[in-house]
Amino acid sequence: MRKTSPKKYITCGIVPVEHLFGDNGNLLTILEEKLILDAVITMTPPPDLSIIIPAYNEESRLPRTLTRVRDYFAGKNVSPGRLEILIVDDGSTDNTLRVAEEWAREMSSVRVISNGDNRGKGFSVRHGMLEARGRIALFTDADLSSPIEESEKLFAAIEAGNEVAIGSRALDRSLITMHQSGLREVAGMIFNGFVRLSTGLAFRDTQCGFKAFVREPSQIVFEQQRIERFGFDPEILFLAKRHGLRTAEVAVRWAHDPATKVNMIRDSLLMFFDLARIRWNGLLGRYPKRSQPK
Repeated sequence: MRKTSPKKYITCGIVPVEHLFGDNGNLLTILEEKLILDAVITMTPPPDLSIIIPAYNEESRLPRTLTRVRDYFAGKNVSPGRLEILIVDDGSTDNTLRVAEEWAREMSSVRVISNGDNRGKGFSVRHGMLEARGRIALFTDADLSSPIEESEKLFAAIEAGNEVAIGSRALDRSLITMHQSGLREVAGMIFNGFVRLSTGLAFRDTQCGFKAFVREPSQIVFEQQRIERFGFDPEILFLAKRHGLRTAEVAVRWAHDPATKVNMIRDSLLMFFDLARIRWNGLLGRYPKRSQPK
């Protein structure tokens, strides 16, 4: 016989629900709970918009970001049922997961997903995008380097007929309110040149962490994504192009955060290596085109 334990709360899709008890008063197993959670999420009407926030050791910045997102959409009279916010904890070693779960208990539109171990930003974005349920799915950095208000520009590009809209710092640098160091900016320009040469992408900025997708046609992009760390952006844009998704590059406001977790030397080298992996994966047929409906 299983031992009973005090009731506690878990986060389920749109609403927090209590642990349920079996006929003998015992707590349901974890598997049974998961089946119930999945059923509740499935029965809940899908939202219009999913916002994915990858988070690694973000206990200090996450509350400010969630407050800004909540207040912005509340000001636009977006009801909680039309919005879901997915916080993807990437094996944080601080209190990020606890902070996220507290917000999920207080804010019905928040869902918390855990990677378990630290897998990287690319893995976190992929995880969140594949869990998302909204018609449009947007991922943004946990520090909101591009203010959430700029999302309107991406949504307008999608409503104009694009399946993908990506924020860009390079199209109008007057919109950058706080610049990176000169060395970082030059390194970014050099990397973008290599992206163009190796992938054929014409975008002037692939690395801005502010991108929106029409979720259903873009699903295949994240199903085929293989790069798990900071070099994932060129890969998903390469895949979007390969699968015929119309993509718009949109100038957005952006501010550098000195607390960035991108190590310029180590991560830059890994990102160049990832560019080679994209080409290699393409040559090996690891990005098969989806079959066209008859």
